[in-house]
Amino acid sequence: MLDSDLAELFGVETKQLKQQVRRNVERFPEHFMFELTKEENDVLRSQFVTLEQGKYSKYLPFAFSEHGILQLSNVLKSKQAIEVSIKIIDVFVQLRTMVLSNTEIRLEVEKIKKKVDNQDKNIEVIFRYFDELLEQQQQPRKEIGYKIPKGK
Repeated sequence: MLDSDLAELFGVETKQLKQQVRRNVERFPEHFMFELTKEENDVLRSQFVTLEQGKYSKYLPFAFSEHGILQLSNVLKSKQAIEVSIKIIDVFVQLRTMVLSNTEIRLEVEKIKKKVDNQDKNIEVIFRYFDELLEQQQQPRKEIGYKIPKGK
């Protein structure tokens, strides 16, 4: 997310957000936050049909990952930032729970698939035995007992 969107979410000015990030830059490694290049910013700005006066900063915006957003909520001191931080943590916990429950469901499906595969193999063996029995029945059986020659 961009700094201006996060500033609105946290209830602070973009300028204040950027100041706090610069003062605590050691808390924001590259995978938490980075500054857009001029080219990236130009492409981003070209996506908007009309530019409102004063809405867009002359400074390059920061982009934050989910970890950076959480860290940002830790360095901002507003009440709204604290509330957003708590909500973010709740969302991450819900996501983790959802992923774990999906994993459990996948494991159950795999167990069922293995059982079905084994049943398929067992059914295949049964049909092979049926085929062998049918072949044995089709072959003429040897007569047993005393044979009387015909014509006598």
